[in-house]
Amino acid sequence: MSTLAADYEKTDMGTIQIAPEVIEVIAGLATIEVPGVAGMSGGFAGGITELLGRKNLAKGVKVEVGQREAAVDVSIIIEYGNRIPEIASDIQRNVKRSIEMMTGLHVVEVNVHIHDVHFKTAEKPEEEDTAHRVK
Repeated sequence: MSTLAADYEKTDMGTIQIAPEVIEVIAGLATIEVPGVAGMSGGFAGGITELLGRKNLAKGVKVEVGQREAAVDVSIIIEYGNRIPEIASDIQRNVKRSIEMMTGLHVVEVNVHIHDVHFKTAEKPEEEDTAHRVK
């Protein structure tokens, strides 16, 4: 799915245009707010951006935006032990609500792609250093 620039909306005072990147950020933030989401899956380009030290808030999100409607795809990593259909449904509701409330666009679909499962690793207690160099 590609990102398309929205047409300008004309008002009495001028035009309003919401950049597709803004909608991607809104969708990304709405996604990671959902309990059970371990993170976003952005692929190779997203990983390079983060290695360069920049936080990519639109990582794992693709949008198509028209003048009045938007379609969203989110790619996530889910925490192990959660019910995937429930988490995906919560993401769909939260993303749709957030975008519609903030932009006024009608969200026609929110597709959730689960790319991985994150397993919580048990924290290892720090081993006590038994071999002292100096006594």
